[in-house]
Amino acid sequence: MRNRLALTLAGIALAILVAGGSALAHHAFSAEFDATKPVALRGTITKMEWINPHAWLHIDVTNEDGTVDAWMIEAGPPGALVRRGWRRDSVTPGIEVLVEGYQAIDGAFRANGRDVTFPDGTRLFAGSSGTGAPRDGRDPTEPE
Repeated sequence: MRNRLALTLAGIALAILVAGGSALAHHAFSAEFDATKPVALRGTITKMEWINPHAWLHIDVTNEDGTVDAWMIEAGPPGALVRRGWRRDSVTPGIEVLVEGYQAIDGAFRANGRDVTFPDGTRLFAGSSGTGAPRDGRDPTEPE
């Protein structure tokens, strides 16, 4: 009986630790991004990182003066992206995309992506659901 209680308590403690780590990893939108700073970035994909808890799309944006800014676009988790129609083989370096989202609070070349439009016109939702991002009608899981 005593061993069973100890095992149960250990299991509960482990569950709390795992859940706590996930909660910290999945931050609130307002902790990093500014809903009053929407961005529309046309750039070339340099890399896509399919990592948890957020995938990262890296694009080079060429400015009017010819300089290039390397942007990092935070996306949702890889599993959610795949369910929304994203495919690993369709997000390859060299493809030009239009990314709409919200810039980082600190003004860095980092954004929370909402929509990504591909050369063939396909538009996919890239954001994370349930993070407190603005209700802009782009999140398919957002209540109407």
